[in-house]
Amino acid sequence: MTSIPAPQSRLIPLLRQIGGTVVTLFVTFLGLLMVTFFISNVIPVDPVLSILGERATEAQMAEARERLGLNEPLWKQFGIYVGNTLQGDLGTSIRTREPVLEEVSQRFPATLELATLATILGVLLGVPAGVIAATKPGSFFDQSTRLIGLMGYSMPVFWLGLMGLLLFYGQLEWVGGPGRLDAGYQMSLDFELTQYTGMILLDTALNNRWDMFANAFSHIILPAGILAYISMAYISRMTRSFMMNELGQEYITTARVKGMPERRVIWVHALKNVMVPLITVIALSYAYLLEGAVLTETIFAWPGLGSYITDALMVADMPAVLGGTVVVGIAYIGLNMLSDLLYRLVDPRARV
Repeated sequence: MTSIPAPQSRLIPLLRQIGGTVVTLFVTFLGLLMVTFFISNVIPVDPVLSILGERATEAQMAEARERLGLNEPLWKQFGIYVGNTLQGDLGTSIRTREPVLEEVSQRFPATLELATLATILGVLLGVPAGVIAATKPGSFFDQSTRLIGLMGYSMPVFWLGLMGLLLFYGQLEWVGGPGRLDAGYQMSLDFELTQYTGMILLDTALNNRWDMFANAFSHIILPAGILAYISMAYISRMTRSFMMNELGQEYITTARVKGMPERRVIWVHALKNVMVPLITVIALSYAYLLEGAVLTETIFAWPGLGSYITDALMVADMPAVLGGTVVVGIAYIGLNMLSDLLYRLVDPRARV
């Protein structure tokens, strides 16, 4: 007679997994803060001089160093930095004199919206393309998919952006231009729209402003499409590789011998077993788009986090640069945690 595990015996491994995850996240976050703190100390930019300007007296500079804790030992400065970050204090922008966290919270939704739409499009196109290419190796579709993927890796994103603007906006007028909205809608954005998330597509839908939704969609579809193309190239290539390896397994051969429909063999059994590594690929692609959309945001005048960090870097606004970097790092950590949770949902073996 099979004994049923006691609830306590099942609870202890679960608590260990949760504790291990929490410790891993904390150590990763601490490592992120160590890297950003190290960067802030090795870059030859005097934060006091940047804040007060060149006309500040020695007494003013000494008082500012004392107030900022720059006269303390490095280990104590790092402790102050960690404590401030945990309290949500990412410093004050030298350029605007505004809290970095407030500015980042205003910019991040634009990047999140752009990267999310691009990832969705990349997954919807890349996964089926990779699966079909794996089932027909050497075919015209397989060769075309690999060629399209290679072009996605090879062509610079700024060139794609400029060519896209020239063709689809300048010549064909199929899409909106740079920015998130036309000037008329942009002026009325703060007065006529209740902003729940900062993501215009979602906020306009929640406000039933479908005219503004259509205008926002016409502006986002081109930059999102370009990023989706890059994401699709990566996802389709990895999906093809995973599927070709899975289709050579014995259980696939057994299912075919038993007369199981080919569509079910491929799209249910084989695809289900490649979902765990595929989740990692999608999460990495998403994180790359959150962090690596700088050129796209610059070309399309997209007021997101990438362009914010780039503008701050141009004027040596290090609190803004480091604050934006910390937020991007937190996004990476969050996506890794989400991937781990999805593993457990997709693969029962990961729950043990």
